[in-house]
Amino acid sequence: MRRREFIALFGGIGIAWPLAAWAQQPEQVRRIGVLMNGPADDPRGQAAVAAFQEVLQQLGWSNGRNVRIDIRWGANDVDRDRRYAAELVALAPDVILASGTLSVAALQHVSRTLPIVFVQVSDPVGAGLVDTLARPGGNTTGFMIFEYSLSGKWLELLREIVPRLTHAAVLRDAANPAGIAQFGAIRTTASSLGVDVSPIGVRDAGEIERAVAAFARSANGGLVVTGSAMEVHHDLIITLAARYKLPAVYNDRNFVADGGLISYGPDRIDQFRRAAGYVNRILKGEKPADLPVQAPAKYELAINLKTAKALGLDVPATVLARADTVIE
Repeated sequence: MRRREFIALFGGIGIAWPLAAWAQQPEQVRRIGVLMNGPADDPRGQAAVAAFQEVLQQLGWSNGRNVRIDIRWGANDVDRDRRYAAELVALAPDVILASGTLSVAALQHVSRTLPIVFVQVSDPVGAGLVDTLARPGGNTTGFMIFEYSLSGKWLELLREIVPRLTHAAVLRDAANPAGIAQFGAIRTTASSLGVDVSPIGVRDAGEIERAVAAFARSANGGLVVTGSAMEVHHDLIITLAARYKLPAVYNDRNFVADGGLISYGPDRIDQFRRAAGYVNRILKGEKPADLPVQAPAKYELAINLKTAKALGLDVPATVLARADTVIE
């Protein structure tokens, strides 16, 4: 073999081998933590996580290929939230998706540097999770579900559909900052409507049953089910409202689909889809501090006419005209 051919042969191998070896290198696997505020067996929570993963895959992130997703379910338990927050941070993920105010607060208590994208938070500024909506600062941003001031709208709707309403029980989680603030906003609205309001805690099923049964002894009452109360005792609350013939307003249309009277609130699943976009941007190098907190673009009104009939209520035409969803 001629010297020139020998050099060309081995020179070609020297170039080709590194390229082939580079092409065979496995794709870098990023890590995403997810801290949900509901129980693991909640079908709506499972659907929300599935929607989040679906959008991630559309953006090029496939679980098990180039990303690993670790999920924990807090079940609206403060101690469990804190324990799972510590577990997820110890896994050193690139970013964490957190659902609900308590989950975000638990994560921030453990780390002020690890990127966090939240969903289903009522008032992130008021809760101290971010500096401002436009410039969150720190390690946290996300998608707010509504501001506390919106909570008064639930009572207004309930009074509109039940003109005789004189008092209302507000189901809320007293351990959740959102639950406290929502009750405050509802009480402010109640004074202008001439309606007396009282809180009902949701620590366990027995507490809810006893309180609702006692409240139902008085006439012309209704229930306001806040966002902080809805995750764990969904079916029980609907059952109690039907048993005691109490008109109830909820913050999620899923309650209405399952037999609740009326609801007003945003599409919660859509929050998880939009959060996937922020997670994607953070994985590609952007900082939470530079991504503004976003509010829902639209709130939906849903009414169950079958439930209204069972309660002996005639839904005003003005309310029906505004409804996005009517179940007959």
